Amino acid sequence: MEKTSTNLSFDDFLKVDIRVGTVTDAKAFEKARNPAYQLWIDFGPELGTKKTSAQITDLYSIDELPGKQVLAVVNFPPKQIANFMSECLVLGAVDKKGAVTLLGLHGEAENGLRVS
Repeated sequence: MEKTSTNLSFDDFLKVDIRVGTVTDAKAFEKARNPAYQLWIDFGPELGTKKTSAQITDLYSIDELPGKQVLAVVNFPPKQIANFMSECLVLGAVDKKGAVTLLGLHGEAENGLRVS
């Protein structure tokens, strides 16, 4: 489903805390309504490890996720998804079929670095 964009101020953008993190663990999320993985992501010493649910099963296998650097919003309130508390939102590009391509980096970066 395509959504129209809404204008926001630069100050609004600065409120979104997007950080670099490295996936440390990935598991199938059996209780999710839609196919998903549970991910644990290391955001460095300041933020530590946060967990999330991600509907990325179309393009990624569990085995290839650990060690992968991702970008995620880390300042949303925690959200209960089935029996799992999601603490961040991994960012990705969604195609017309709903498949998600994770946003990442061209090179390695330190976990916890803020995207601006």
